[in-house]
Amino acid sequence: MANNLRFQVVEEAFKKRAIDVKPPKERPSEFFGKYVFDQKKMYKYLPKDIYDKMIDVMDNGARLDRGIADAVAAGMKKWAMEMGVTHYTHWFQPLTEGTAEKHDAFVEHDGKGGMIEKFSGKLLVQQEPDASSFPNGGIRNTFEARGYSAWDPTSPVFIIDDTLCIPTIFIAYTGEALDYKAPLLRALHAVDKAATEVCSLFYDDVTKVTVNLGWEQEYFLVDEGLYSARPDLLMTGRTLMGHESAKNQQMDDHYFGTIPDRVQAFMKDLEIQALELAIPCKTRHNEVAPNQFELAPIFEECNLAVDHNMLLMSLMKKVARNHGFRVLLHEKPFDGINGSGKHNNWSLSADNGVLLHAPGKTPEENLRFVTFIVETLMAVYKHNGLLKASIMSATNAHRLGGNEAPPAIISSFLGTQLTELLNHIETSETNELFNLKGKQGMEIDIPQIPDLIVDNTDRNRTSPFAFTGNRFEFRAPGSSVNCASAMIALNAAMAESLASFKERVDKRSEELRVKSEEFATANDSKKRITHAILDVLREDIKTCKPIRFDGNGYSEEWVKEAARRGLDVEKSCPVIFEHYLDDSSIKMFESTKVMNHKELEARNEVKWEMYVKTVQIEARVLGDLAMNHIIPVATHYQSQLIKNVQGMKSVFDIQKAERLSARNMKLIEEIAERTERIEQLVEELTDARRVANRIENIHERAIQYHDTVCQKMEDIRYQIDKLEMIVEDGLWTLPKYRELLFIR
Repeated sequence: MANNLRFQVVEEAFKKRAIDVKPPKERPSEFFGKYVFDQKKMYKYLPKDIYDKMIDVMDNGARLDRGIADAVAAGMKKWAMEMGVTHYTHWFQPLTEGTAEKHDAFVEHDGKGGMIEKFSGKLLVQQEPDASSFPNGGIRNTFEARGYSAWDPTSPVFIIDDTLCIPTIFIAYTGEALDYKAPLLRALHAVDKAATEVCSLFYDDVTKVTVNLGWEQEYFLVDEGLYSARPDLLMTGRTLMGHESAKNQQMDDHYFGTIPDRVQAFMKDLEIQALELAIPCKTRHNEVAPNQFELAPIFEECNLAVDHNMLLMSLMKKVARNHGFRVLLHEKPFDGINGSGKHNNWSLSADNGVLLHAPGKTPEENLRFVTFIVETLMAVYKHNGLLKASIMSATNAHRLGGNEAPPAIISSFLGTQLTELLNHIETSETNELFNLKGKQGMEIDIPQIPDLIVDNTDRNRTSPFAFTGNRFEFRAPGSSVNCASAMIALNAAMAESLASFKERVDKRSEELRVKSEEFATANDSKKRITHAILDVLREDIKTCKPIRFDGNGYSEEWVKEAARRGLDVEKSCPVIFEHYLDDSSIKMFESTKVMNHKELEARNEVKWEMYVKTVQIEARVLGDLAMNHIIPVATHYQSQLIKNVQGMKSVFDIQKAERLSARNMKLIEEIAERTERIEQLVEELTDARRVANRIENIHERAIQYHDTVCQKMEDIRYQIDKLEMIVEDGLWTLPKYRELLFIR
């Protein structure tokens, strides 16, 4: 029955056709943000003075006056009810890599036995979720439940179905952050402050610096029926077993290939709903692996971009089910082919319109460009272990280091031109300014084809932190995570680096003024500052040189070279997490006021706990599948082979029977040996879990899970994958890779 069910599920999956998705009659620009309380709607539904105060909060970082909350809530409620909304929720991002929400209706007693729709400023600004029921790293005990969610007015309120969703931070009763948004907002404020001060060395008109983020969301699609027939996918998000398909991605025919009709319909539906929520979807395409795809938006302000990514991941799952799919956001759902990442394209821009990581047209502009490049490299070099910890997880560990994913060693690719420029500044004995080559033309020897404009850097697919012309692409974050984790660490490190740079430039400038007659007068201040900047840059270029690497990140030689350079080459996920509690990390987070020591300790406790639970669930699922699916199927096939051998002996003479049944005898023996080995390994796996679970310290328990449980799981998988190639296809109960990976 089970084997017939598998074939039935596969057959039904291949019969499915695309759902007809009718696009809205309006152009995307006309329905963009339909379900978002944006500035245009604020202007319509709020009194003018209230609107002006809200714009000051959103654009200039002014503190929110709680006195205007009732007026804002009234305007929001009026708009929301016109849109058919009946409930509201505080939408926040706990340390679960997902989002959380509790819905309440616009309902209050009217004092006359009836009810009225009511939504006050108090309910808009603050609510009280249960802080002990979310991961908190020991900050809250079970009996200490109080925590607060507080409105983030810089991220617009939006509507999902019949619910008004209010983006909020989530903090403990004692004030510590229990989410990703609160420390991210602190990190963005720290970068704004430090970068604005550095900009004052180059410009007189910069009052604010914004962090830009453009994420690229990779994902897999699997037919819902096939997904449901794989308990490992259902329970863990990845296949814990499965022999690779004869054809997967080796022909490179899926990458940028024609999008299948069913997938195109899903993408169209997803984009329409995303655009209605003001998520600026820009790019869609087939990725490298079969059934793998990507969606990328236009760059946005970092906090808003993070919110939009979290919202999109939730939306993807909902829309996919309407099209008979399940979205897999796991970093490595299938062994042997590309995993899924979420490349974070990161840059800084000033409010005078200058992109700070982009080259300029004058020597002074290029000095600013080099300054922000070098100080970014300083941040990445000094905290390379922390940045790796910020993107590491039990799931992402499977992806890093192969199939085009960056290695688990943080380095930065700059390209030939920028590398040569930094080398020139480092060795130059003068403080002369410099020019940069812009994009060059490339003539193609085909008359009909126009000249190409070539960027001043190539791309390095194995670099975790690559410069791509006017931004850095942090390629290491995994597809399932909250981008905020990496952005908190990167922006805090950048704030520290820029603050240190400004302090040292000011000190060097004063030294030049005092010691050198050339810079003694006020009229020479600009020249003096330029010399001071170049002096400090020269020091920093030498200091951060070990982080620069333009070669093959997959080579064994690079691992040895990286260790020699002092970069972190650790591969154990629980050990990598320890970087959050390095002295340099604690000092950096506290000096920038992003997180305190208690918050860092709590987050590490959560990371270790989540690692243990992830591996624990996988181990239990694998053990169950091995004993209750794989071994029964294998032994059933073995019984058929034994009957065949016995039948041979009843038909043929002994010698001929032995010769004709030799292959089956070999299979019988191999099945016996592999099933015996699987049973032994499952028992060892269970024992390893028991030993690890008795360890009280969560850090040590996580290390034990990594060192023992994970290896046993790999050993079990190896044996099962070998059996899959032996057992008759009609008996195998689980959909195979060749069925899971190709949508028709």
